[in-house]
Amino acid sequence: MNTATTKRLQEIFELLTAEYGRRNKWWSESKDEIVIGAILTQNTNWLNVEKSLANLRAAEKLSLAALAEADAAEVAELIRPSGYHNKKSRVLIDLSQAISNYQGACSIVDFRPWLLSLKGIGPETADSILLYGYQLPIFVIDAYTIRIFSRLGLCSARITYHELQNWFMQHLPPETDLYREYHALLISHAKTFCLKKPKCAACPLKAICLFAKDLSL
Repeated sequence: MNTATTKRLQEIFELLTAEYGRRNKWWSESKDEIVIGAILTQNTNWLNVEKSLANLRAAEKLSLAALAEADAAEVAELIRPSGYHNKKSRVLIDLSQAISNYQGACSIVDFRPWLLSLKGIGPETADSILLYGYQLPIFVIDAYTIRIFSRLGLCSARITYHELQNWFMQHLPPETDLYREYHALLISHAKTFCLKKPKCAACPLKAICLFAKDLSL
């Protein structure tokens, strides 16, 4: 891969890494904790997720095996800080039971469609589970990614999840560590500079951002 797009993606990655450093501490937890966190983080922020994870840990429910045997009402109370606690409790229990019975291959081709067939599991959640939990090389897209790259002028703000995912994976090597780092860096950037009301003046991507140039910064 030596296209102009690949070089631009590498440049963005290097600028973000210089600004925020390595993000690999984000996925130092166990696979089970990552899978559980991927459900809990739906429609809430990570601080709330951490409260729920702490509650599950204290109750010895922070594993897929424990959740598969758990009472839905008890789990709902433990994860209340994450919001939508009744719905997420059911998804966590159903997912834990389903994973314990899964007999297919642990691959993107087989495991991803199976995850997406489960109630409460959308593309972003499934891909987060695959990338961070199962160490499979699939690029996770979220609203932050679309916001940043549309402002950079590299995609439309109306691009679909799979269109942008395919674009990244066509222009970056299929490396799990790279995809993890890149996605985590984009989250950090969206929460620091590329907010809904952006802080363009000090942004490390300002020099290559069309949005910032339009503001004459």
